[in-house]
Amino acid sequence: MKRIYFLLITVLSMPFCNAQNITDGLRYADENITGTARFNALSGAFGALGGDLSAIAINPAGSAVFLKNDAAASFAVSDSDNTTNYFNTVRESGDNEVSLNQAGMVFVFDNSENSNWKKFTLSLTYNNTQNFDDDVFAAGTGNLSIGSFFTQQAQGIPLDLLQLRSGETISQLYNFLGETEGVTAQNAFLGYQAFIFDPVSDDPANTAYVGNFSSGNFNQQYSYLTRGYTGKYTANFATQYGDHWFFGVNLNSHAIDYDRSTFLFETNNNPLASVDQIGFENNLSVLGAGFSAQIGAIAKFEDIRIGLSFDTPTWFEISEETSQYLETRRSVDGQNITEIINPRVVNVFENYNLRTPGKIIASGAYIFGKDGLISVDYSYKDYSSIEFRPQSDTFFANENTTIENQLAGASTFRLGGEYRLSQLSLRGGYSYAQSPYKNGTTIGDTSGFSLGLGYDFGNYNFDVSYSRTEQDREQQLYNIGLTSSALVSNVNNNIVFTLGVQL
Repeated sequence: MKRIYFLLITVLSMPFCNAQNITDGLRYADENITGTARFNALSGAFGALGGDLSAIAINPAGSAVFLKNDAAASFAVSDSDNTTNYFNTVRESGDNEVSLNQAGMVFVFDNSENSNWKKFTLSLTYNNTQNFDDDVFAAGTGNLSIGSFFTQQAQGIPLDLLQLRSGETISQLYNFLGETEGVTAQNAFLGYQAFIFDPVSDDPANTAYVGNFSSGNFNQQYSYLTRGYTGKYTANFATQYGDHWFFGVNLNSHAIDYDRSTFLFETNNNPLASVDQIGFENNLSVLGAGFSAQIGAIAKFEDIRIGLSFDTPTWFEISEETSQYLETRRSVDGQNITEIINPRVVNVFENYNLRTPGKIIASGAYIFGKDGLISVDYSYKDYSSIEFRPQSDTFFANENTTIENQLAGASTFRLGGEYRLSQLSLRGGYSYAQSPYKNGTTIGDTSGFSLGLGYDFGNYNFDVSYSRTEQDREQQLYNIGLTSSALVSNVNNNIVFTLGVQL
């Protein structure tokens, strides 16, 4: 009962109701490109440098810096460690995995004609922009019960909607409520069938309810397991004009694959509570596709490089599916009775549209002859412009207002350097990203550093990097009733290996 699992499906339903919120919008608006080992070793400060397949995702003009056809693939070993403080109880959890970080190739076409357009380049690349694999575990004793979540969801819903008709099954009524009333009514139905609350009266028109969990202390264990990624597939065209100017454009296709499972297990010894144990599981599965474009330029003056690029917003179409499971234990006449409410229904939501913010990146670099370089990137993204569509939908309009009130523009700074010793390169970097929240605490600032080295064998090269980032956030368990938050301190470690080949 305490172990998270992804529910096997036996019945399908298709309710057309909204369940999206600010967390969903922010999840897909954030981007952390984890590309080649060289790119990661410099903490991604490549906007003015180019000449790296992952740098193309930052500034499309970067592919025109290549002198020869090139291809590379990168794999990452990632480790995410979480320290969670929930009501002064500290627990540790984490996850690790091996994944494809990046793959791509660039083709260089020199212009042999007497023209200022020196060359043209075409490239196809893939970059992992978010790794969602994570495991958070919180445990502690608080004074709010998960029972409050169900009881508050039920207020205002007629009792008649929560009661089974003769011959009607749990799955059938749960499915019906999803199609006609939405998620709130489904939650209320689960709580009522599990005896978490009772109606104030037996009148079928009753809309008021009182909990059976009393007040006092509640021992809680909360598991939050996520899997998946977002990826960006890029078709790039770039050109070099004269000896100093590089221009490029990207057309990007974005993919979302995200799964989340949460499980809360609660017990209490409160003398007036008839329900003393609750286990509640929620599962979410998301698929999405999107489109964006980028334009960029790099100027090359002696040892100085200057880069500027602009990312359009990304327009997503997203589909979601959810499932739920509830189990309770209650005392009746001195006997313990277990109630298992398992609808075995997948709620398939109507597809929705999401627009995530555009971004502007300004970059500069200084080249120390053939010995090395130092590079810096600055980017700005206004997270308050995240928008669910259509705006005519009242639910979406309210969520968009919440986003405008709680989120803000955020800046990111990246600094990287490289020093060459013949065929060996030593690298390092630092990054800092502001919180997208106005309060700066719901999700905190992110900071990190990176190290790496590479060796050039001539026609191919091998690179390795290590990066570490740290971020604190408040993990709110539920948005109603049990609104307690756990403070999560995350440390993410990545080791990336890249093999590059000149074609």
